[in-house]
Amino acid sequence: MYSDFIKGLIDVLGSDGVLQHPTELEPYLTDWRAIFKGQALAVVFPKTSSEVQTIVQLCQEFAIAIVPQGGNTNLTGSATPEKTGQQIVLSTKRMNKIRSIDLENQTMVVEAGCILQTIQEKAAQLGLLFPLSLAAEGSCTIGGNLATNAGGINVLRYGNTRDLCLGIEAVTAGGEVLDGLRGLRKDNTGYDLRNLIIGSEGTLAIITAAVIKLFPAPVSRCAAYIAVNDYSVIVKLLHALQKKAANELCAFEIMSKESLDLTQSHFPQFSHPIFNQSEYTLLIELAEFDQHSIAHQLLEDVLSTDLEKGTIQDVLIATSLTQVKQFWAIREHITLAQAKELGNIKFDISFEISKIGPFIQSTSQLLIARYPGIRIINFGHFGDGNLHFNLCPPIGVDQNYFTHHEESISALVYDQISLFNGSISAEHGIGQLKRDYLAKHRGNTAYQMMQEIKKTLDPKQLLNPHKVLR
Repeated sequence: MYSDFIKGLIDVLGSDGVLQHPTELEPYLTDWRAIFKGQALAVVFPKTSSEVQTIVQLCQEFAIAIVPQGGNTNLTGSATPEKTGQQIVLSTKRMNKIRSIDLENQTMVVEAGCILQTIQEKAAQLGLLFPLSLAAEGSCTIGGNLATNAGGINVLRYGNTRDLCLGIEAVTAGGEVLDGLRGLRKDNTGYDLRNLIIGSEGTLAIITAAVIKLFPAPVSRCAAYIAVNDYSVIVKLLHALQKKAANELCAFEIMSKESLDLTQSHFPQFSHPIFNQSEYTLLIELAEFDQHSIAHQLLEDVLSTDLEKGTIQDVLIATSLTQVKQFWAIREHITLAQAKELGNIKFDISFEISKIGPFIQSTSQLLIARYPGIRIINFGHFGDGNLHFNLCPPIGVDQNYFTHHEESISALVYDQISLFNGSISAEHGIGQLKRDYLAKHRGNTAYQMMQEIKKTLDPKQLLNPHKVLR
C-alpha cells in the first residue's frame, strides 16, 4: 500500500520533492528543543497550494495522516510526527513566494513558507514595517506563525500574528482550497473561518498563504534598561508610559536577576553592571514616527522622575540603533543560556497584569520550599501579560532531576496558573507538550466544542492528529 502512496507523491512532486531516506528525514523528525522525536513515511515539499490539495487528496485515499511543518522552530511539539512511522511531514519550505504587494492598502500576500525575516526585510525596502518579531525570525515561517498565533516582542502595540492577518488561503482535510485572500479590514460575513484556522496548529486545515498587514516604519527607535526592585513600581511605570507615550510604546519586557545572572555566566560578552543592581531589569522600547517626535524625551522625563524619587535604582538609555539592538541581544540570549543547562522546564503563560506579581511570589515560594535550590528563570513580555516562567534544576544535582520531578512540578505550576486565572499557553501553542492539561484548563464545555469542531472539519483525523486535543 505504502509503495503506491509514495509513487503517487512522486508523480505529483517529482523525486526531489519527496524525501524517504532515514538520513534525509532526520532533521524533520525532532522538535527544536529535542523533546519530541517521531518517524515518518516521507517528507514532502509542495510548491503550490494545488500540490498541497493533491497531497491531501492522496492522503485521504490511503488514510495517511499529515503533519504540517514550517521552520520547525515550534516549542511544544506541534510540528513533530508521532513514532508510528505512518504519517508524512508536509514541509512548506518551497512555498516561499511573496505573491503580491498592495501599497495603497498596505498589505502583502505571502506564501506559508516565507521566512519571517524575509517578510520584514521586504517591508523595510518599501519603507514599511511588518512588526511581528521573535527570536526565531531568521528561520521560522509565516505559516507556522499563523498556525500557532505567535506573539513576540511587539504585541503591546501591534497585537499577535492573528491581529496582523487579514485573510488566509488554506487546504481543508477534505482536499478543498479555502480561498480567503482578501485584504479587507471589515468583513462580517458569517463565521470567522480565518480566525478559527489561525492558532489551530495545523489540526483543522493547512495554511498555504496569507494577506498580512503592513505599517508605517518608525524613523527611529529608543530603548532603555531600568533597574527596579519593587514590583508595584513596574506596574506604575507601565501605566505612566501608556498614558504619556501610548502611540510610541512598542515593548515592555521584564527580566529577573536570576535570568540575567544565568545569561551573563554563559555569555559574558553581555555582562553589564546595571543587571546586578536590582531584582528586575526592564527593557522598554519606544518608536518615533517622525523627525519631530518627542518619544525619546518622554522616556527620559518619565524615568528621570522615578530615578529622582528613588523608586527605580538605575537607568541606561540607548543612544543609537546599534545600542538598541545590543539591548535586545541580552534578552534574546536568555533562552539560549537556559538551553546550555542540565535540563529545563518552560512555562509560556499569561495573566491579567494585576496578577503577575502575586503569581510570581506565591509560585516561587512553593517551588523553593518543595524543591530546594531550584532556579527560577523568569522573564517575558510584561506589557501584554505574557510571562516565560522557566525552571533550571539545582546546581550539582543528578542529570535526571527533572525526569523524577517534572510531573509534580508541572502540576504545581498549572494549579497556580488556574488559581490566578491565567492561561497555560500565551504564544507557543499546545501541541503535544500541553495537550493533556488543556481539558482541565479550559473546562468541559469548551473542550467538547473543540472536539466537535475537529470531528466536523477532519472526521478521519488526518490533519496533525493527537496535537492540541487528545
